[in-house]
Amino acid sequence: MSQSRVSGFPGIVFDEVGGGPPLIFLHGIGGNRTNWTQQQYHMADLCTTIAWDARGYGLSEDYEGPLQFSQFSDDLNRLLDFRRIDSAHFVGLSMGARILMNFFSSASDRVSTLTLCDCFYSFGAALSAEKQAEFIALRQKPLRSGMTLGDIAPKLIESLVSPNCRSEVKARLHESILDLHVESYLKTVSASMSFDMSGELVDFDIPVQLIFGEHDRLTPPSIGRIMMTQMPNARLQVIKDAGHISNMEQPSDFNNILRSFLTPNLGMAKFQR
Repeated sequence: MSQSRVSGFPGIVFDEVGGGPPLIFLHGIGGNRTNWTQQQYHMADLCTTIAWDARGYGLSEDYEGPLQFSQFSDDLNRLLDFRRIDSAHFVGLSMGARILMNFFSSASDRVSTLTLCDCFYSFGAALSAEKQAEFIALRQKPLRSGMTLGDIAPKLIESLVSPNCRSEVKARLHESILDLHVESYLKTVSASMSFDMSGELVDFDIPVQLIFGEHDRLTPPSIGRIMMTQMPNARLQVIKDAGHISNMEQPSDFNNILRSFLTPNLGMAKFQR
C-alpha cells in the first residue's frame, strides 16, 4: 500500500492499493483512513482503492475557521483531480456518507455509485430528540468542558458497537479516537448538527447501496429504510451483529455486500485518459 499527499491547502493524505476502476473510502467522524484497510485489500484485485484522511483528521492538515461540508467536497474534488480521476465509486460511513451526499449534490457527474453506511441524512429530521442530545453529550460537551479524548473514548465506543463486539475491534476504535485532532473534530461535530439533505434524496438517481448495522443505536436501520424509499435506485442490506461501525465489526459480511454491489457496476468509473 502506498501513501500520498494531495497538494494545496489543507494537505490531504490518502492510502492507495490495487488496480482497476477507482473506489474511494471516506471514514466516520471518529475515524481515519486506517478504518478501511480490510476493505481496501479485499477490493484491490478489482479496483484502485483509495482511503483518505479528511481535513483535520489523521495525517491530513488542520485548517482555520469553522467547517462547512462543502469544504469536504472541495477536498474530494482536489483528490480526484490529483489522481486524474474522472468519476469513481464511493463508500462512506457516517460522516463519510454525509460528505458523499453533499458531494453528489454538487458533482454528480463524478459519482458512479454510492455506498452509504450507518448514516443520517438529516440531524434534525432523521434523529430523535433523544439521539440528538446523546450525540452532543458524548462528543461535544465533554471536550468543551476540558475532558480528554481518552476520557470520552470508553462511553463513546460502547455507544457505537454491538453487544457482542470483539475486544480487538474496540481497541482499534480506541486508537482512532485517540488520534483525533480535538479542534477539528469539534468543528465537524458542529457542522454535522446542521446537516440536512432530506429534501434532496429523490435526486440520487445513481445506484446506491445502503448498509446499516443491526444494532446501530445512533443511526438504526429504520433510517436506511426511509432513505431507500426516497432514493429511486437504492437497495438496503442490514448486517447482523454489527453496530454503527459495521465495516469493522463484521468485515466479511460488509465486504461481500460491497463486492456484490460493485462488480456489475465497475465499468462506470474511470480515470482520465
